[in-house]
Amino acid sequence: MISAADASRRPARAGRNYTLLTAAAVVTNLGSQGALIASAIAVLQTGGDGGDVGLVAAARTLPLVLLLLIGGAVSDRLPRHRLMVAANALNCVSQAVFAILVLAGEARLWQTMLLSALGGTEQALFSPAAEGMLMSSVSGEHASRAFAVFRMATQGAGLGGAALGGAMVAVVGSGWVLAVDAVAFAVAGALRSFLDVSHIPPREPGGGLLSDLREGWREFVGRLWLWTIVAQFSVVVAVVGAADAVYGPLVARDSLGGPGPWGLALGAFGAGTVGGALLMVRWKPRRLLLAGTLCVFPLAAPAAALAVPVPVGPLCAVMFVSGAAIEVFGVSWMTSRPQNIARVVGNGLRTRLGMDQVVVPAAGI
Repeated sequence: MISAADASRRPARAGRNYTLLTAAAVVTNLGSQGALIASAIAVLQTGGDGGDVGLVAAARTLPLVLLLLIGGAVSDRLPRHRLMVAANALNCVSQAVFAILVLAGEARLWQTMLLSALGGTEQALFSPAAEGMLMSSVSGEHASRAFAVFRMATQGAGLGGAALGGAMVAVVGSGWVLAVDAVAFAVAGALRSFLDVSHIPPREPGGGLLSDLREGWREFVGRLWLWTIVAQFSVVVAVVGAADAVYGPLVARDSLGGPGPWGLALGAFGAGTVGGALLMVRWKPRRLLLAGTLCVFPLAAPAAALAVPVPVGPLCAVMFVSGAAIEVFGVSWMTSRPQNIARVVGNGLRTRLGMDQVVVPAAGI
């Protein structure tokens, strides 16, 4: 039997929604990290070059950036769990079509770009709802530790997914890795369909969609610390995304020996994120947001290492350090936003303000 005192000490992260969200994110990270390698290699193996890989990456990033704020407003109006399940279902279909095209040897650049753009659109709608659900599943003094454990689990899955994905691409080909990713989205959507939303208050009456966006924008630009960090990390995401999605696979093909070494490097990055999450389970900096922001600087190291390029061993070491750094930032950012904004705005405005936006790459929510 658990006493009342023991029950009161149980962390908020042990709740049902938190468990379902963590399990679903682990499943999607296992698939998506391998698919990241597989999609780039598939483009190269069908005769594409670095420019084609960049076009595919841009096709996903552009709708993600353009629609993310709209996704926040939409997730404020629709049931979040249903929006998440719908996005997972669409991701499942798009990745399955991509897999079939690659396996049949019929994948064309325009088809790949179209499917990538669809994936970016789905992510823009999914991310605000997903982080909003996560934040509603934990609270109080346990929030920082809960976020750290969540990210440790998901990034650990990313570690395994990257290593396994690189090996699978080398052994069975890109198409089967993409097929596994489609199955992962189906499983994650099924898990998220069991989320309990009875505790989430209904949306407060307000204006239309454009009115919500204007209100959120005014609040956003009125907080110097918020928009400067978002602007800073927008540059970081662009650089890290280019290195991961375009430059890394090219360097791996030309100088490191193929997709296997690049999968190993991405695995080292995943191991670093697990290490960073473990650190944040125990460490609570007095100036949390400052500590996280300073950890952005090491993220320039992987691109520099690829530019040399360094051998696989040093590259893995650099990727490990940058993974740990980005995780310290991620936990600090997730914890600081509700602490600094929740006191003055309501739930709906927090979504429109961008609190429920995922800006950390490889968050895997």
